[in-house]
Amino acid sequence: MRLCSTARAMRKTEAWSTGTQLDSSVRMYYLIFYMRTTARLPKSFTIEADLNTYVDETKGDRSASERVNELLRMAMMQEQFDRLEAEAAEFFADGKSDRAETRAFQKESLRTFGRD
Repeated sequence: MRLCSTARAMRKTEAWSTGTQLDSSVRMYYLIFYMRTTARLPKSFTIEADLNTYVDETKGDRSASERVNELLRMAMMQEQFDRLEAEAAEFFADGKSDRAETRAFQKESLRTFGRD
């Protein structure tokens, strides 16, 4: 009977928890690391010739698949940063228009504190 990689990883962490007393963070780190290397999905994509040339030139000792994964991770992070930057710009842009209301609120707050 063959076990899938998830079942094998869970069995290993169960063996650790019943046998050697390891810190739970070590077990969690092992599970995350193990799943990252075994839970890869083989996919087939078509890329342009100039992209393939770039990957071949920059991959070094690694495989082309690892280099493509690295480039995709960097692109995903860049998109997330761009979205966060746009969200922050939108959030702080609204603060400028509310300045008159903020001053009125501060003025009334000072009057209230002056009465107390």
